[in-house]
Amino acid sequence: MKRTQRTGLWISRLVIWIAIFCTLFPAYWIFMASFSEGQSFFSATLFPKALTTQNYERLISETDFMRWVGNSLKICLWVSLIQLFLTSTSAYAFSRLRFPGRKNGLMTLLVLQVFPSSMAVSGYYILIYRFGLSDSVFALILVLAGGSAFNIWLLKAYIDTIPKELDEAAFVSGASHRVVFTRIILPLARPQLAVIFVFSFIASYSEYVISSVFLNKPGNHTLALGLQTFITNQFAANWTLFAAAAVLSSLPIMVMFMFMQRFIQNGLAATGVKG
Repeated sequence: MKRTQRTGLWISRLVIWIAIFCTLFPAYWIFMASFSEGQSFFSATLFPKALTTQNYERLISETDFMRWVGNSLKICLWVSLIQLFLTSTSAYAFSRLRFPGRKNGLMTLLVLQVFPSSMAVSGYYILIYRFGLSDSVFALILVLAGGSAFNIWLLKAYIDTIPKELDEAAFVSGASHRVVFTRIILPLARPQLAVIFVFSFIASYSEYVISSVFLNKPGNHTLALGLQTFITNQFAANWTLFAAAAVLSSLPIMVMFMFMQRFIQNGLAATGVKG
């Protein structure tokens, strides 16, 4: 190996380690803050002199944290399932069927993805007060599940790589589009469907702007809305309690990644190779 190549290799390793440190250090700081005494988020040392589980005990016994987690998981699960249904059926139609407006429909989805969802907040306000949808979890789920334009493009690109000869062989045997979709396309696209499910779940789990418009009652608050109360309402300036809540709230996402890691890896790798 030449000297210039060896130097470039060590520089790339150094950059990778710096990026890893910059990524893990905030997580380490929040984790240590959750076991610290007092209410301050900052500490003079990297490791607290005294560790305590008081923040976690207060979080479970004195707040509605578990209710917030339950509300968030319920909303995220329904949003992910609805998005998965809408994405898979739409992607199959755009990939395999030929109908008027197909090309313009794809371009419209791409244009809609350019605009952030926060631009529609004023429209949501009008709908809420006109149709009485305040604190309607069902309405919130429908709104969050509707933003799947990027997922449709992602899954369509994956379905395009599946040989059409499989469809034609099934049609010759008398299969319908429903059979082809459920028996051929969905099993082969399972890794990509897992990626879409996880990404949709994470996006809904951390969503705040739209949820704050629809949900007003404390009993309906999601995790994002509940965490906001720790630093704006009765728990103002209690950053150690906020840190404990942040640590516990990350556990569902970590568990999901652990169980679906194989599917996510296959889906992302297939997208990179075939896309």
